[in-house]
This record gives sequence, C-alpha cells and structure tokens, in this order.
Amino acid sequence: MALASARAEAACTAFADALTGKVLRQDGVCDQRITPASTFKIAISLMGYDSGFLENTESPALPFRDGYPDWIASWKATTDPASWMKNSVVWYSQRITESLGKERFARYVHAFGYGNEDVSGAPGKQDGLTWSWLSSSLKISPLEQLAFLAKIVRRELPVSPLAYEMTARLTEGATLSNGWKVHGKTGTGFAVQADGSNGSEDRGPAIGWFVGWAAKGSRSIVFVRQIQDEKKEPTYAGPRAREEFLRELPAALDSLSLQVG
Repeated sequence: MALASARAEAACTAFADALTGKVLRQDGVCDQRITPASTFKIAISLMGYDSGFLENTESPALPFRDGYPDWIASWKATTDPASWMKNSVVWYSQRITESLGKERFARYVHAFGYGNEDVSGAPGKQDGLTWSWLSSSLKISPLEQLAFLAKIVRRELPVSPLAYEMTARLTEGATLSNGWKVHGKTGTGFAVQADGSNGSEDRGPAIGWFVGWAAKGSRSIVFVRQIQDEKKEPTYAGPRAREEFLRELPAALDSLSLQVG
C-alpha cells in the first residue's frame, strides 16, 4: 500500500479495532496533523442532529443563495441532509455551524476531542465558525481520526442516539463482496501556509482523505486513507483516495478481521 497511484502518494493508511481502539495496521506517517477538510462533515452531522437543526435525511431542505460557495455544480441547488453528505456541500455545513454559534460549536469540537480543537479560523478573518475545518486552523492526524471514528462506533460521544443513527445513514456506502458494510466520507484540502492562509486559491497539490468504518456482524474496523498529490491534479484528491482504497479494502478486511474478536 505504499502508493495509491502514480500521481498521489499514500501518506498514511491505518486500521483499528473499533471496539478496543487497538491499531491493527499502520503504514506511512500517521501522526501528522493536517486539515480534516470535508471528513469533518461526520462531526458536523453529529452536531446538527444532536442540536435539532437537522431532523432526518430530508429536512431541512435549504435553498441555494447567491454568494454561497458554488465551485461544484451540484451545490447550486436546494440541499437536504442526504444530498449535503452525498455532494459534500460546503455552504450547507456552514448553515449548520452558524445555527450552533461560536461557543456551542467550539464546545462540541472540544467534547469530541477532535484533533487540535482549534476553530479560530484564519488569523484576522474571524471565520472559524464557517471555515476552520477547510485548510485552516482545525487540524487532525490520521491516528486521531481513527480514535474519533472508534468513539462513534462505540457511541462514546456526548450526542443523542438520533445523531448516531442518522450520521450512520448519511455515511452509508456499499456492501463489499465479502459482506462488510462500509460507512465513510471523503475530503480534499490544501496545505496551510505560514500566514494561516491555504493553498486553495492556486489549487496546488492537494491532500485527500477517505475515513470511516466497516462492520460485519459484531465486528467493526475503523479506517483512514490519506494521500498527498505530487502535483496539481484536475480531479479531487478525496474521491481518488476512496476509489483506490475501496479496491484494496476487501482483502485488507479479510486479513485484519482475524485480529478482531
């Protein structure tokens, strides 16, 4: 698993037993904190359902408005929770966090023990409530992602049962050929510069994530794949990380499941 493709290095691939937290496999550099990018939608989903802003998979359906982030065509439409997660709609995430307010948002991030817990945003911009997880102040390592995901599977976070149930539904993916059910979320981000700005303006080499968990019977394994593009690419790094990882996942789970009770 040293390389995800010729154009992107698999900087980290890691798995852990969700019930014990034991790391089962770790390849690459997995303790370096970077932007969570859209993988943070998993955390935002928990917050949104716990707070009551999100109700189910269809409500609230919010209209697109001029001035919202719109660099993907599917974002220019009325969006509900299901399409928010499927299309990774940035502006819908921002409406959820705005509904919480700065203090409550920060409390959730702290209660989740999420990475460096820094939701201050870019220096001088006061944009932490709406941008801190997007190539900005909030950072998390792959191993910290594993720990956070394991807490979700074990239901150890201070959120409601509905928050867990709906987040699992929104992140539900394919059932693999060997019977494992996968839940996951991609993320694409850019390096944060010394002045706190990010590289999204010039769209240089990207960081890609695919994180989540796989379940089969009583067994659950949490996983992280993080890649680093070697150069600027025309496609998003997160979906590429997911595509490559899912091809490898059935064999990996067959091997790792022998270590899981």
